[in-house]
Amino acid sequence: MSAYTVAVIVGSLRKDSYNRLVAKALAELSPPELKYEFVEIGELPHYNQDLDAEGAPPASWTAFRQKVKAADAVLFVTPEYNRSVPGVLKNAIDVGSRPYGSSVWDKKPGGVISVSPGAIGGFGANHHLRQSLVFLNVFPLQQPEAYLGGAAEFFDEAGKLKNERTRDFLRNYGVALSKWVQTHKAG
Repeated sequence: MSAYTVAVIVGSLRKDSYNRLVAKALAELSPPELKYEFVEIGELPHYNQDLDAEGAPPASWTAFRQKVKAADAVLFVTPEYNRSVPGVLKNAIDVGSRPYGSSVWDKKPGGVISVSPGAIGGFGANHHLRQSLVFLNVFPLQQPEAYLGGAAEFFDEAGKLKNERTRDFLRNYGVALSKWVQTHKAG
């Protein structure tokens, strides 16, 4: 069975982010045919079309675009800020979608997981992000939906997943994502 690279975009920059911990747990629990590569977004300058038009995009934009383009699939793991995605994630999406006609997102299978200590699990961010993915021609996994609320109870002091229900959910999500990626990459 072929291995597929999944570019993981975490929408939280916080060092001890629940989103990053969930993404790491998913990577550990997923089938071996998925190889997760975390693509960092915190150092991306705000998108400014003038820099692309001048032929001098920042090196961090170029590196980000190359990493995402080389991946077979993309996974977004995001908190919810004001019923939407964090600005840093929106900026990364914009950087990857430009210049016009050169989007690194085009035709990639993907996944969306929203994570929150709150009860509704980032439902607003999850769906707002999916709206952008439609335009970007990303094919996000539809089922199972992944809204992980109560995230403060998932991990022990060392950042290891302690919640068995969440472990089972992430394992099943990883299996579904693997099948989704394989189906789309097979044509």
